[in-house]
Amino acid sequence: MLLMMENHQIHTLTRQKNSWLGTEKPCLTYGLRGCSYYSLEVSGPGQDLHSGVFGGTVTEPMTDLMHLLTTLVNNKGEIQIPGLMDLVAPLTDEEKSLYGNIAFTMDNLYESLGSKTSIFDNKEKTLMARWRYPSLSVHGVEGAFSAGGAKTVIPAKVIGKFSIRTVPNMEPKEVDELVYKHIDAQTKKLDTNNKVNCKLMHAGKWWVASPKHWNFSAAQKATEKVWNVTPDFTREGGSIPVTLTFEQATGKNVLLLPMGSSTDAAHSINEKLDKKNYIQGTKLLGAYLHYVAEEPME
Repeated sequence: MLLMMENHQIHTLTRQKNSWLGTEKPCLTYGLRGCSYYSLEVSGPGQDLHSGVFGGTVTEPMTDLMHLLTTLVNNKGEIQIPGLMDLVAPLTDEEKSLYGNIAFTMDNLYESLGSKTSIFDNKEKTLMARWRYPSLSVHGVEGAFSAGGAKTVIPAKVIGKFSIRTVPNMEPKEVDELVYKHIDAQTKKLDTNNKVNCKLMHAGKWWVASPKHWNFSAAQKATEKVWNVTPDFTREGGSIPVTLTFEQATGKNVLLLPMGSSTDAAHSINEKLDKKNYIQGTKLLGAYLHYVAEEPME
């Protein structure tokens, strides 16, 4: 749930994308990563071709696309686009201190993954990689043969899809410029006669607030009252662009107050909200309103 303070009025927006890290301990969210999503199109022949006839005689778009995609990020999650990491706000000691006491273990991650294929082997690095550092993910290829069985086709045009989860202080336009510059440089290295076009499909900017704001203090008191535990202060790896929109439009503090747990399968099949969380969440919202009224609204 998103809560926005404007004078003495509280506006709410329910959203199932923001949730607890686990199933037992509630949290308050003060930051979100943004998302810049790109398409990378490589085209050459006028139509799809048969590899038995044309294999070895044509510059294949799929080969060029695969090469370009592998220049974006390595298998350790390290973004390979020059200059991109230079845009990231440095880690402060104050921010670093927030991660140590968060109720999260590597076993929580392994359970979510269904494997032990994590990049890092400790909590702090894992959470920072998810919340406060950017990531680049390759999502798929459009136009390629993907059905079962074998088909010896050479696609005439293929489109790779990838996104960058952005963080403070990465401005979307600066990210775009670095992405395009990198693709252009790598295309020249290929010395290809195919056409390459990279473009932004959509973008949402990151958001971060101060967890020391009185709005968060009220939410913390309410959480302690209802759940009898001090909540974790967390950020989210996902994006909810409307959060920043509200903050910019009103100039007021915005708070994300998650109600669901990590097992709710948000945006997936059989999405749920536990009855306990629904009931306690109702109490939590009421308690929050009570404690907000007691806070000095500076």
